[in-house]
Amino acid sequence: MDVLDKYKKAWDNQAENSNKVSKEDIYKMTKSKSSSIVKWIFIICLLEFLLLSTLSFTVSNPKYSEVLKDLNILELVNYIYYINIAVVLVFIFLFYKNFKSINATDTTKSLMHKIIKTRKTTKYYLYYNIIGNLIVMIIFNFIVINTPNGMEIILPREGLNISDESKFRTIYIVSQIIIVVIMLAFLSLYYYLLYGILLKKLNRNYKDLAKLEG
Repeated sequence: MDVLDKYKKAWDNQAENSNKVSKEDIYKMTKSKSSSIVKWIFIICLLEFLLLSTLSFTVSNPKYSEVLKDLNILELVNYIYYINIAVVLVFIFLFYKNFKSINATDTTKSLMHKIIKTRKTTKYYLYYNIIGNLIVMIIFNFIVINTPNGMEIILPREGLNISDESKFRTIYIVSQIIIVVIMLAFLSLYYYLLYGILLKKLNRNYKDLAKLEG
C-alpha cells in the first residue's frame, strides 16, 4: 500500500469531525501521482521514438532496400516512414503539453479534465500504432501478391521446393497472416505492459478525484 492509499483509507475511516486527513491532502497526493504518470507516458513515447529512429539508421539493410526496389515500393515506404515520424512527433508534443498543463493552481474538476484528455491522447496513440501497422502490412502484402514474382521476392520458392503456383500462393498468404497475428499480439502485449498499466493508475486517480468532488 503506497502513501496515497493510506491517506484514502484514513480519510474513509475517520470521524466526520476529524481533520487529520483532509480532502486537500488527498488531492495534492493524487495530483502529484497523476503528474508523474503523465510524465512517464511522455518519457516512454519519447524513448520509443529515439530508439526506433536510431535503429532505422544503424541497422539499415541494403538487401531490404533492394527488395523494396524490386517491388517498386521503395518510395512509398519512405513516404510512410516520414509520415509516421511526423505523426509520432505530434503525439510526443501532445504528451509533453499534457504533462506541462498540470500545475499547482488546478482545481479538482480541471485536473479531472486533464486526466481524461491524457487518457484519450494515449489511447489514440496506441490505436494509431496497432491499427497503423496492420494497415501497412495489408497494403504491403496486397502489392506483393499483385506484383509479378512478388511473392518469390519475399519468400524464395527454391527453398520450399514447390512448383504449384496456387499452393505456393496459399503458403505465402498463410505465412503472412501468421506473421501479422504475431506482430499484433506482440504490440498489444507491449503497449498493455507499458501504457495500459499507467492508464489504469491514471483512471484510478480520476475515480479518487471524482469521489472527492462528490
